[in-house]
Amino acid sequence: MRKRYGLGSYTAGAAVARTGDEMSGPALLLAGLAVTGSAAAASSLLAGTMIAAAVGGPLLGVLLDRSVRPGRMLAAALAGYAVALVVILLSLGRVPIAVTVLIAVCAGLLGPALSGGWTAQLPRVVAPQDLPRANALDATTFNLAGLAGPALAGAVAHVAGAHTGVVVAAVLICLALPAARALPAARALPAARGPHRTPATSVVADLAAGFRAIVRIRPLASATTASVISCAGEGMLVACAPLLGERVLGGAGQGAMLLSGIAVSAVAANALLARSARQPSPDTVILGSCVVLAAACLLAATGRPVPLVAAVVLAGIGQGPQLTALFAVRHREAPDRLRGQIFTTGASLKLSGFAIGAAAAGPLAVTSLPAALLTAAAVQVLAALSCALLFTRSGPPATAESRGARARPAG
Repeated sequence: MRKRYGLGSYTAGAAVARTGDEMSGPALLLAGLAVTGSAAAASSLLAGTMIAAAVGGPLLGVLLDRSVRPGRMLAAALAGYAVALVVILLSLGRVPIAVTVLIAVCAGLLGPALSGGWTAQLPRVVAPQDLPRANALDATTFNLAGLAGPALAGAVAHVAGAHTGVVVAAVLICLALPAARALPAARALPAARGPHRTPATSVVADLAAGFRAIVRIRPLASATTASVISCAGEGMLVACAPLLGERVLGGAGQGAMLLSGIAVSAVAANALLARSARQPSPDTVILGSCVVLAAACLLAATGRPVPLVAAVVLAGIGQGPQLTALFAVRHREAPDRLRGQIFTTGASLKLSGFAIGAAAAGPLAVTSLPAALLTAAAVQVLAALSCALLFTRSGPPATAESRGARARPAG
C-alpha cells in the first residue's frame, strides 16, 4: 500500500486542505461583514465553528478509529465541511443570522478532520523509521497553511469580492478529497480478522477510553496539558498583534505582517528540525518551546521595533517545533485503536485554549497592551511548569505492548 500511496500524496492533500481551512475563517469574516455590516455578526460565524470543533473532535476521532477505511470517512468529513461553507455563504442575508451561525456550528463539528483526523493516519503512510521526518513535514503544512490561507482570503476578496473567498476555500478543501479517500486502510486487530471487523466496544466506551488514555498516560498528559495552555498564550499574542502593529510599526494592518513573520519563522525552524541528524526528545522540545514563547512575549511587551522583530522570530521557533514534537509524542504514546480520537481530541482542546486566550486578551490589550503581553508570557511559563511537573512524574516512553495493555477495556 505504501508503494501506491506515498508521503507526497499525503502531504499535498493535507497542505491544500489545511490551506482551505485557514482561508475559510478570514473569508467567512469578510463575507459576513460585507453582507451584514456588523463585525459582531461576522465574528459569531467564526466563533461558531471554533466552539463546535471542540465538541466534534472526540466523536469524529472515535468514528475514524472504528472505521476499516478511515480515508473514506475523512473524505466525507472534508466534503461535508466544504458544502457547509457554501451553505453558510448562500444563507447570509437570506435567513436570520442565528440560522447562519447554527449552520456554522454544524460545519465546525467536522473541522478537526482537517487537523488531527488527517495527522492520525500518518503511521499508515510511512514506515516507522521514516515517521520523525514525515512528522516534521506534516507539522510544516500547518505553518504553511497559516501563512498562505489568510493571505489568499485577503487577496481574493480584494480582487473578486468577499463571497468568492469562501468559494475558493471550499474548492481547496475539495481538491484534497482524492488524497484523503486513498489513505491506506486500517490494520486488522488480532481479535477481529478479515475485512469486516466489528468493534468490540461501544462508541461511548471508546470515548471514555480515549479520555482516560490522555489523562493516565503521563507523557501524553504532559504534552496535551502544556500544548493547550501554551495555545492559550498564543491566542493572547495573536489578539495583541493588531495593536502591536499600530503602536510599534505605525499601522494596525502591520499586525498581519507580524503573524506572517511568525509563520515564516516556524516553517524555517521545522525545516531545520527535519534535516537534523540528531533530534532532541519531543518531550524536551515541548518544554523548551514554552520557555521560548514566554521570552517572545516578554520581548514584544517592550513596545520597541527591534525587540518586536526578535519576538516574531522567537515565536516561530517556539510554535513550529512544538507542534512537531506534540505530534511525535502522540504518535509514540497513543494506543493504536485510539489514535484518531487522541489526535482530534487534542486538536479540539488546543482550539478551545486558543479561543479562551484570544477572548481574554482582547479587553486587556485595549486597557494595557504590555499587561496583556506579560500575561501571555506568564501563561507560557505556566505551560512550561505543567510540562515539567508531569514530565518528571512520567515513566519511560510506552512500548507497543504496554500501549496495547492500556488500550484494552476492563474485563
